[in-house]
Amino acid sequence: MDHAQFRQFVAAARHLHFAHAARELGIPRSTLITAIRAMEAQLGEDLFAKDATSTRLTPAGEALLVDAERQLDTSARAAAASAAKPGGKAKASKGKGRAPAVKGERKPGRPRQGR
Repeated sequence: MDHAQFRQFVAAARHLHFAHAARELGIPRSTLITAIRAMEAQLGEDLFAKDATSTRLTPAGEALLVDAERQLDTSARAAAASAAKPGGKAKASKGKGRAPAVKGERKPGRPRQGR
């Protein structure tokens, strides 16, 4: 399973509400449900109880939640460690545009013609 699937599962497990989890992740609810079903098919076990009254984690889902949170925490620490450190040399912006032409003014950057 990849990082995105773990993020989606952890959000759904924390909220125990697929619509709220999908809103937090910025994805459609149907995409989240499809991803959770794919994870369940891949693992061969249900991660959420299929009750009509409420959403609950199964024991397999609780075990996966612990592993997924640990995996996300480890990858977040690795990303923070490999991030660029501040304090490098600042680079000046070299604009490539031109100043607008003003009627009656000479063109910028061109010397005046001598006679």
